[in-house]
Amino acid sequence: MIGYLTQNYSLVSAFAPRAARRTRVETIAINRVFKTAPKLADFFRENEVVAVKGELDRPISGLAIDSRRVMPGNLFFALPGQRTDGASFIDEAVSRGAVAIVVQKMPSFPPSRVTFIRVADARRSLAAVAQRYYKFPDRELAVVGVTGTSGKTTVAHILKYLMSGDQRVGLLGTINYDLGARTVPSYHTTPEALDIYGLMAQMRDAGCRQAIMEVSSHGIDQQRVRGLHFNAVVFTNLSPDHLDYHRTLESYFAVKSRLFTGANGPAPKLAVVNLDDAHGEKLTHKLAAEVSAVRVVTYGENRAASVRAEQIVLQPNRTTFRLVWPGGTMDLESPLVGRYHVSNLLAAIATAWGLGRDPVVFLAKLRAFKGVAGRIERVEAGQSFNVFVDYAHSEDALRHALGMLRAVTPGKLRVVFGCAGNRDRAKRAPMVRAAQENADVVYATSDNPRTEAIEQIFADMRAGVTAPASVAWIADRRAAIAQAIADCQPGDTLVIAGKGHETVQECADTVFPFDDRQVARELLEALIQPR
Repeated sequence: MIGYLTQNYSLVSAFAPRAARRTRVETIAINRVFKTAPKLADFFRENEVVAVKGELDRPISGLAIDSRRVMPGNLFFALPGQRTDGASFIDEAVSRGAVAIVVQKMPSFPPSRVTFIRVADARRSLAAVAQRYYKFPDRELAVVGVTGTSGKTTVAHILKYLMSGDQRVGLLGTINYDLGARTVPSYHTTPEALDIYGLMAQMRDAGCRQAIMEVSSHGIDQQRVRGLHFNAVVFTNLSPDHLDYHRTLESYFAVKSRLFTGANGPAPKLAVVNLDDAHGEKLTHKLAAEVSAVRVVTYGENRAASVRAEQIVLQPNRTTFRLVWPGGTMDLESPLVGRYHVSNLLAAIATAWGLGRDPVVFLAKLRAFKGVAGRIERVEAGQSFNVFVDYAHSEDALRHALGMLRAVTPGKLRVVFGCAGNRDRAKRAPMVRAAQENADVVYATSDNPRTEAIEQIFADMRAGVTAPASVAWIADRRAAIAQAIADCQPGDTLVIAGKGHETVQECADTVFPFDDRQVARELLEALIQPR
């Protein structure tokens, strides 16, 4: 996490190896630092520890979960993983200066100079210790979590936009982390617990009083948000995705539900739920039956929704609808295109209203919100047809993106997309079927193939083909985009799906620059420039 979290360098320096002979001044300075240093005992409760070898009454300089990032004096968490076990890196952590290690299994021959703390669940312990180490930043921020299969990023960004103005609002999401005083690139939709609390501490110290974060199912299941105090949680929708991890849709839903019911930690004060989604309706019944203290605000086109849209008009360059909420009605216009964005807008509006904001005040800003990078993002170079780049990389997301653009496309709807390598193979054929059912022409190509052969990816995708004549197989992504643009006629719409805001392509063990938006713009400019 270089550049993301800050270390206490005076403590790190105090723990660093020094020459045998120190001056009296150096010794006094080091002792002074150690006296004010946090101690292991400050961060562990008695009932959280299974066994200890060594002293708990010893200072530490910070926390670490990556052995390569350990600094002198750190407490290292040996986390279990799907591919590697953190216990394999204990020796490296110790060699870099770790003074204490958290483990789920005590090593046979632990180094004598290091304290080992055995816990039942290292990830749960990490969440609790990180929260305490950074002095509970989630209690000083009004935290809003956004979860669901699709729409998390767009809803989070709209909500941040609506709630900003008189105060700073932090953001942890797929595209970036806005920490109030600075913005850094994102490396995980929902980072590890250590990073969440460290980043929120920076938000708090920068003057933020609210924070919005996307919460993935992996983040919930892997205890990354364990114990975090959410003021509100938003449920956008649920569709088959990540089933290589969750196995079943019901298991996937059960994990998402933890964020609302209190199974993950304190239950939120407010739950904002999409009533147009079958699982959203199921969640509202679950909350009413099990967690009646949570206030539920529903949204959607459903007539029973607390906040709903009526009289929706979809156009190629904007969307209009009548907004209805318990306190009134208002006609809205947004440059966001498509019905799916109506749902995203409603989610953000319902949340802001549920948190006590007046829609008459904050909705005046909505017309100026141009959208989110890589989410139905228009690429314009003066061409006679529409080109959009979108992050859709699941069957449902692709179906939604194409479905809403079909409604505003007088000509042919074309889509360029691929399936990622070393990921869920079962989703490949359904994605092709979704593309063929909703688009006129499909250009199948690569999308971060990683170490998997494109021939294998294409073979899995071909199982979903229903109309072979309308699918072109072009392994090189730039060539596929170029062919699609060359084929477009006036009134057509081209969707380049799968990568969205991403700026790199992963092939084999190499990562090289590749931005769908930049590539499309370059090809469009070359196409329309005078000869």
